[in-house]
Amino acid sequence: MMDTKKSIHGEWSSDFGFILAATGSAVGLGNIWKFPYIVGENGGGAFVIVYLACVLLIGIPIMMAEIMMGRRSRQNPIDTMVTLTAEANADKRWHYVGWMGVIAGFLILSYYSVIAGWASAYVVKNFTGSFSGASPTDIKIIFNNFIASPMQLIFWHTLFMIATMLIVARGITGGLEKSVRFLIPALFVLLILLVGYAMSTSGYFQGLRFLFNPDFSKLTGNSVLVAMGQAFFTLSIGMGAIMVYGAYLPKDVSIAKTTFIIAGADTLVALLAGIIIFPIVFTYQLQADSGPGLIFQVLPIAFGNMTGGWLFGTLFFIALVFAALTSSISLIEPAVAWLIEHKGLSRQQACIKSGLAAWALGLITVFSFNVWSDFKIFNQTLFELIDYITANLMLPTGGLCIAVFTGWMMQRQHSEKELALPSDTQGYPLWRVVVRYVSPCAVFLVFLHVTGVI
Repeated sequence: MMDTKKSIHGEWSSDFGFILAATGSAVGLGNIWKFPYIVGENGGGAFVIVYLACVLLIGIPIMMAEIMMGRRSRQNPIDTMVTLTAEANADKRWHYVGWMGVIAGFLILSYYSVIAGWASAYVVKNFTGSFSGASPTDIKIIFNNFIASPMQLIFWHTLFMIATMLIVARGITGGLEKSVRFLIPALFVLLILLVGYAMSTSGYFQGLRFLFNPDFSKLTGNSVLVAMGQAFFTLSIGMGAIMVYGAYLPKDVSIAKTTFIIAGADTLVALLAGIIIFPIVFTYQLQADSGPGLIFQVLPIAFGNMTGGWLFGTLFFIALVFAALTSSISLIEPAVAWLIEHKGLSRQQACIKSGLAAWALGLITVFSFNVWSDFKIFNQTLFELIDYITANLMLPTGGLCIAVFTGWMMQRQHSEKELALPSDTQGYPLWRVVVRYVSPCAVFLVFLHVTGVI
């Protein structure tokens, strides 16, 4: 019965459509906005190595498991856990994993939309020449004045959330798939062009050394946690997005093959972003550990001083907005799917309700940069706290639960049939060992370190 079940929302038209959509979910602000600044904050090359190890040993196997769970159930993440828990005759408390994933994705969307709004505003700023000939100090002033204005942030946050809702309202093939078929290739083309510019800067090789020359003395236990959290964040693991996308995946598509392609593309974009940004950082003698504002205080310097910068800069920030959109539509989709399946709403109604709720929650992030900037919990602003809880705690916890559930709770014949790895290889036994032992132990050890137990 489970083998012939189809999602009521439809399916991707092809494996290429799914790869683009899932790559779009993975590739976004996490790669281009977040990856460079956390690399800068955590010492460079050594952090990159830990991050890549987390992607390979933890991210890819758990991503395969999450896609597999979605495809087997053909439902939203919440009901997927209900269905699979019943099938495995497991404890009903596993249902909470589905809820945690949807909530984590929803929280991320609330601040993701605000940061994507920054990128949207910078499209206009770059096009109108705000950065032309500007010094690093000028760029910093422009950025600080921008985030200090709640009304500007709310305006761009609202526009981005409306765009997200409009795409998702059009459905799987008409909205989600159609949008990524153009947006993802365009992003890659623009990144390659910007790498070409980075190669012409005086700080190019210094930037490469910072990114790829490891200094393990700069690593801390928290750096490892951040690297693991980034692996989950950038691959969209544990937030319901990949699980619900898996629910729309045709039966004859290889989960393993598509997962490796998606993870590879995602990692490539993150590294390209670093190759672009760090040479500019060192060329203009900026601080690599500038935090969340890094991309908005570094790239405009290049665009303001390079030939044709107004064009390349505008196109880059447009592509960044598009990349953000391909991720935001995957973050809202689990909630939309649940509302359709449980509340009997039309897709349009579900999009409006979900979008408005995420928009309202996003105001917390907006105000944390200005009127509430002095209000801190555990020495973190509300934005930093939400980001830390979701990326570094909720997503790894969700991933840990997915690994344990698929490795220990699901019947072997079900996961083996769903993954359909070639029988003449050791692919399935290797995957099973990793999700049963390697991934859970890695996540658990990092948690123990962070909590001070070890």
